[in-house]
Amino acid sequence: MATQHAADSRRNGDLHRDYVDDRNAKSQDTLYTTSNGVPYPHPYEVQRVGENGPLLLQDFHLIDLLSHFDRERIPERVVHAKGSGAHGYYKTTDSLEDLSLADIFKPGKECPITIRFSTVGGEGGSHDCARDPRGFSIKFRTDEGNWDMVANNTPVFFLRDPAKFPHFIHTQKRHPATNLSGSDDSTMFWDYLSQNPESIHQVMILMGDRGIPDGYRHMHGYGGHTMKLVNKDGEWVYVQFHYKSKQGIKWISQADSASKSPDHAQKDLYNAIERGEFPGWDMSVQTMTPKEAEDLWENQKINVFDLTHIWPQKQFPLRKVGELILNENVKNYFCEIEQVTYNPAHMIPGIEPSADPVLQSRLFSYPDAHRHRVGANYQQLPVNAPRVPYRMANFQRGGNMAFFNQGSRPNYLSSIEPISFRNRSVDLNATHGHFSGEAITFLSEIRPEDFQAPRTLWEKVFDDGAKERFVGNVSGHMATCSDKEIIKRQIAIFREVSDDLAARLEKATGVKGYDGISGLRFNGTHNGMAKDKSLRAANGMTQKVGFSATDNNGAPVKGTHKEYTEGK
Repeated sequence: MATQHAADSRRNGDLHRDYVDDRNAKSQDTLYTTSNGVPYPHPYEVQRVGENGPLLLQDFHLIDLLSHFDRERIPERVVHAKGSGAHGYYKTTDSLEDLSLADIFKPGKECPITIRFSTVGGEGGSHDCARDPRGFSIKFRTDEGNWDMVANNTPVFFLRDPAKFPHFIHTQKRHPATNLSGSDDSTMFWDYLSQNPESIHQVMILMGDRGIPDGYRHMHGYGGHTMKLVNKDGEWVYVQFHYKSKQGIKWISQADSASKSPDHAQKDLYNAIERGEFPGWDMSVQTMTPKEAEDLWENQKINVFDLTHIWPQKQFPLRKVGELILNENVKNYFCEIEQVTYNPAHMIPGIEPSADPVLQSRLFSYPDAHRHRVGANYQQLPVNAPRVPYRMANFQRGGNMAFFNQGSRPNYLSSIEPISFRNRSVDLNATHGHFSGEAITFLSEIRPEDFQAPRTLWEKVFDDGAKERFVGNVSGHMATCSDKEIIKRQIAIFREVSDDLAARLEKATGVKGYDGISGLRFNGTHNGMAKDKSLRAANGMTQKVGFSATDNNGAPVKGTHKEYTEGK
């Protein structure tokens, strides 16, 4: 059909080639040309001075070929470099209109989607079966613009202080001196974890049976961050998004991972879609009122702004909203997966950010990375472009690869050629205006509540076999850690989860760990469990000047929302 359309266009004098026409054209329907459209007799020919003379600089075809080849790799992602993806659609099955004014949450609404799955820490050529969290990013092309959900396959992460993120990711990369990855030298990995105990829940998940998903189809996705939903009446609630695999979840053991192809997950996803086995996920939400969030901290010490904490599903049950189905493989991996970009700041009316500090930092960091990696006009690329029922306009002009530069329209707010506007649908002050206070420096503190969920995971979720495998996974990974002091500290952190777990690790590693963390100072977090007050401040910071721990540890302060709403 696309070829017929192109032929019709040529007969009608329309020689413009659009992306869809080019994407679906067959090789048999094309003519070989130079990049500027001039037909060329053979791609291997070169111009020389005689049969055995030097090449001619005037040979534009050869120079253009080599110059483009030298530049045909864009910088790989610093995080989530190895990935796979496909296209499909989202459909709302159960209305969420009572909680959100987003048009996409009306019953029966659909939109095209592109999902990219990935490993987190590895390089572009790394193994699909690495023991590593997985990225689960979704681009919803709604009628109100693109909504990007940047998720993982685990409900928590290693950190809750945004400035730690570059440091942590550096420890997942190659050593700057030896250039060895964590597979051959795990010292940096465990050094970071042993100094930042809030990572313990993610470590328990990562090193457990579910640390290596069997392909991308058989894993769940979790937004992780707390967001806000705003309805048509201006009322808002906190929300976390969940994506449950319709295929069920499957995992690979450490022993089996070595027998899999380096592209196991990519191959599994692509071949399943080619066979017509279209993978799907149910999208659900957990929601919480501002008052419930305050009470949750006061009574259970669970912080909704903390990426290392989870919301108990018995208290905040999942509510299904819709379904995601992947039914189309990409035609060109580079154009449609390598160049696809996801940005948590891409939200539509009815979805807003919370005060989650790591989320707040990502709202800046993600689009900044895209502008560097792909270019200032990355959103003009077909895979990233919105598909909305109105003509888009703004006052951004120029920059690399500005395919659509808005013609001769004024690049300022003109009264001669006025642009139209839509009325604001979300009251910014009502949604985000309930915070007040002086500027502070803030670093979170490790508290007893940080070990509650990991302890439940060890005691209630892991069976005997899972516990044995977990100890084997951790001790095996620690075998390449060159500093025994790091292992002692990490075992002390595990001891706060369970004495049984610590004892098993001591036996497996041959290293006697510390009795707990009450006698330790950490360089990455304040130690609220320290018996000696001099050990409480991170990295020996003075407690008189610059000591930044707070009673609520960054959680919602009780009564804040009530005081705001009554006084507005």
